[in-house]
Amino acid sequence: MILLRLFFEFFKTGLFAVGGGMATLPFLYDIAERTGWYTTEMLADMIAVSESTPGPIGVNMATYVGYVTAGYAGSVIATLGLITPQIIVILLVARAMKAFRDHPLVDAGFYGLRPCSLGLIAAAGLLVVKLALFNTGLYSETGVLADLFNVKALALAAVLLVCTRYVKKLKSLHPIVFILASAVVGIAFSF
Repeated sequence: MILLRLFFEFFKTGLFAVGGGMATLPFLYDIAERTGWYTTEMLADMIAVSESTPGPIGVNMATYVGYVTAGYAGSVIATLGLITPQIIVILLVARAMKAFRDHPLVDAGFYGLRPCSLGLIAAAGLLVVKLALFNTGLYSETGVLADLFNVKALALAAVLLVCTRYVKKLKSLHPIVFILASAVVGIAFSF
């Protein structure tokens, strides 16, 4: 039963997450809240792992959630659930595009999807910032304002901002260097 539900949850995510892998994050947050398969804190770890491994983040996240929930079978089922609606939609769109390629309504439809994609990606970005830089769970338990901020993560974010924006020698480095350096710092300081 859990495999069927995994497939269904990720099928819905794949069907409605327009705009790429980061657009799946609001859906994953919702799945965490409704199912209890993983916590929102675990979601931050999933994002880090999915961003640092090859492949689309949405597929990596589905695989990760599936594995955490139901092992290897769960990872396969969740991944298939995520990509199945996309494959179906691509096949239907490709067939329709041959007939209506130059129609103004088709162009208007794709133009109308842009704000939707932007909104989903912006929501995902805000969710990542919330999960990475703030301890909302701890703050809601204690009510102490100092508990709201993840000081280590804020310090790391500030250092990365300064290094990538204002230090000329570091600005030209490939982003993977900063990802690896952040991973080392995270391990060293127990993030």
